[in-house]
Amino acid sequence: MRTGIRARVIGLAAIVAGVLTPAAAGASDLEQAFDQTFGGELRAPQAPSPFERQLTSLAEASEGRIGVAALDLSSGQSVQVLGDQPFPLASTGKVAIVATFLDGVDHGRFQLTDQYPLMLPIPSRKFAGSSAPVRPGAMLPALNLIELALTRSDNHATDGLLAAIGGPQAVDRWLAKTGNSGIRLDRNIATLVRDDGVINPATTVDVRDSTTPLAMVRLLAGLYQGEWLTPASREVLLGAMSRCQTGIRRMKAGIPEDSLVGHKTGTLANTSSDVGIIRTPDGRTVALAIYVTGQGGKPGREARIANIAHAVWQGFSPQDGLLLRTAARASTPEPARPQL
Repeated sequence: MRTGIRARVIGLAAIVAGVLTPAAAGASDLEQAFDQTFGGELRAPQAPSPFERQLTSLAEASEGRIGVAALDLSSGQSVQVLGDQPFPLASTGKVAIVATFLDGVDHGRFQLTDQYPLMLPIPSRKFAGSSAPVRPGAMLPALNLIELALTRSDNHATDGLLAAIGGPQAVDRWLAKTGNSGIRLDRNIATLVRDDGVINPATTVDVRDSTTPLAMVRLLAGLYQGEWLTPASREVLLGAMSRCQTGIRRMKAGIPEDSLVGHKTGTLANTSSDVGIIRTPDGRTVALAIYVTGQGGKPGREARIANIAHAVWQGFSPQDGLLLRTAARASTPEPARPQL
């Protein structure tokens, strides 16, 4: 990733971490400075440029918070709206879970041919214990679990991978090791689904199982650029994302068919999301994260995602001249890219 973009992402993540966790070193100062500038309430998007004004119109917050972050990996140009606010991870967190497992493959702890059980939820009352009870189901190779988790958003397969690596804490350790702040996983998928719906994400920020759009774009960009996984593991992850079968009315609905999209959707009560990598016919690569709450229901949220994705695709087109904050191109050659 370009140095300037990385600095901006890390800096914004540090600010929001300060606001949300004032016990951290220097956090109270960051919180005070941030609130003096923006106020402490849930903030409506700010729009200092034509491109951001367009996105602000599409990400208008009166019907629920909407967060967007996008990075053109070819030029280092970026755009964000509420990119530093936490939004529910939902199933977009499966990208981090699979990446953590593949890191274990790269370090010899697991093999893609190893067999693990699907983890099936046992019916239980909401909040009846910190973790929803599960039982093992059919045994499948890890590669099959990854395919199910990323292409069909299968919760049972994801919890099978999560159990194999040691639970949400293992994902958080991998995120910390790789410098991916701003993303956290607190519960397995069975628990997340069982206890869903108590907090309204359109009006309330819950930092559990959350990500900022900027943090998710940083994760996607690093995975695409081969920062943390071997080429073989990167191909497994990005290849599965390119075969994603969920969310046909979301990001892919707003991207012309001559572009390639590898993505992962997320859905919980009053929130829908879509994150991924877009490859355009002219050779550009864009990492994009869109998190939408409210909007009157799932169809409204999906329409917002599609419209925002189209605006980002169009805004990053060279002829538009609306690109933001150009960063210097890296002097080192980029690694070979998987075929998304």
